[in-house]
Amino acid sequence: QVHVVESGGGLVQQGGSLRLSCAASGRIFSIVTMGWYRQAPGKQRELVATITSGKLTDYADSVKGRFTISRDNAKNTVYLQMNSLKPEDTAVYYCKVRHRLVGTNDYWGQGTQVTVSS
Repeated sequence: QVHVVESGGGLVQQGGSLRLSCAASGRIFSIVTMGWYRQAPGKQRELVATITSGKLTDYADSVKGRFTISRDNAKNTVYLQMNSLKPEDTAVYYCKVRHRLVGTNDYWGQGTQVTVSS
């Protein structure tokens, strides 16, 4: 079993910055990708950014140039640096870990609230 825990959410004014962290622990064999997703009230969960074990990254168009995803493979931790935050970035942010042992399985954290005030 892999446990995923996010931290770093909070309330920030428009234009401000926040840094989210996500740590995976437990019986870890090989983490393939780590990623951040978000879900705003009344909307579907959407991809924000992902990073592979080789540190290849992918971003949603809405956050390109403002958010940066990074990863510490030794610590099984992924970060999301969010700059120039907008009210529309307000959502619960979830971390997903894709783990490979026999086949692959996805593990989600409990989510962390990010609120951007105008």
